[in-house]
Amino acid sequence: VQLQAYGGGLVQAGGSLRLSCAASGRTFSPITRAWFRQAPGKERELVAAVTWGSYITYYAASVKGRFTISRDNAKNTMYLQMNSLKPEDTAVYYCAIGNPSVYANYGQYNYWGQGTQVTVSS
Repeated sequence: VQLQAYGGGLVQAGGSLRLSCAASGRTFSPITRAWFRQAPGKERELVAAVTWGSYITYYAASVKGRFTISRDNAKNTMYLQMNSLKPEDTAVYYCAIGNPSVYANYGQYNYWGQGTQVTVSS
C-alpha cells in the first residue's frame, strides 16, 4: 500500500484547505484511515480518523467542528476539509492506514504518506 498526501499550503487564519490522501494497492476492511499532524518540537498527534467499512469517524477536540474527514471509495481517497484554520493548526499533516486498537496510537498504523505542510498565518 502506498499513500500520497497533498493539498497543503499557506493560508491566512480563518481560511480553508482540503487535504487529500490517495491510496494505491490492496487494503482490507475493516481498516482505519487517519490524519495526524506534527508541529516542530511537538509529538505527532491524531487529528481525525475514519473506519473505512463502517464510516465511524473520530476527531480530536482541537479540530472538532472545524475539520471534516471524508472518503471517496471509488477513488480510494480520503480527504480532510479544514475550515476556520488557526495558527496553531500549522504542522506537517500525514495520512496513515492501520488497524489500531486506539485511534491515537500512531505506532499501530502500518502505512504512512509523505506528509504535506500546512502553514496558517495570523
